[in-house]
Amino acid sequence: MKTKFSLMLVGVALATLAFAGPSHAESALDNIVNSKKLRCGIMLDSPPSGFRNTSNEPDGFDVVYCKDMAAALGVEAEVVETPSPDRIPALVSNRVDVLIASTTPTPKRAMTVAFTQPYMNYTTTVITRKGTSVKGWDDLKSAKLGGVIGTTTEQLLNSQIEKGWKNTGATYTGFASDTEAFLALQQGKVDAILQATAVFKTLSESGQFPEFISAGLAPINDQVSIAVKRDDQQFLNWAKLFVWQQKSSGRFAEVYKQFFGDGEVPNLNAPGVDF
Repeated sequence: MKTKFSLMLVGVALATLAFAGPSHAESALDNIVNSKKLRCGIMLDSPPSGFRNTSNEPDGFDVVYCKDMAAALGVEAEVVETPSPDRIPALVSNRVDVLIASTTPTPKRAMTVAFTQPYMNYTTTVITRKGTSVKGWDDLKSAKLGGVIGTTTEQLLNSQIEKGWKNTGATYTGFASDTEAFLALQQGKVDAILQATAVFKTLSESGQFPEFISAGLAPINDQVSIAVKRDDQQFLNWAKLFVWQQKSSGRFAEVYKQFFGDGEVPNLNAPGVDF
């Protein structure tokens, strides 16, 4: 089945190039097919979506999706480690062909890059340390908060601070990576951070931060999309078909269970919304 879908996607890519008209030469599809290499921008400090395994090789949900996309295009996959703040700059400056990097599609970001429909849906957990006064979302209004620069969760926390939490003692500190945010929480520099539920589950199971505990869910579902260059409609069309086939073929559920466990596979849409 997977081979059949892969051949179909290769056919779509070649047909797109053949009938695209004068602007097709600017599509990343040309360079990818001609160079026989797909460069994927992926965060490798965000397990289980992206991390380095015991052999120091890139691994995780996003890495498998990169390899699936490369196979569908009939080319070799190259994982380019791309920290969160560098995701969109890496795509715009042509250091990567595509972002498979847990990027939330916001209207502001869509002014710079183009997004597919969501390929993953993350619920978000409030993480704190044992012994803090943070027991749930409402307690964040007077806590020292941390997060990764440029993320949707950072925007949520800063929005709450501007709306009134700054009057009740809440502060926010941004960090360059998830790793730095975890260390800041561990060292007491902040009292709470927000993180994808699946990532917190992986951290808990690893035993790396035994003092971390969940303080419930934050009021945000983070549906993330694959991103390509803003003006590359041909590659965007192809990437959207790739996401659709991953879901409809059952490959999404297969890879999800591989890295996120046997829990319920999340929806990739919102009620009443057709992306």
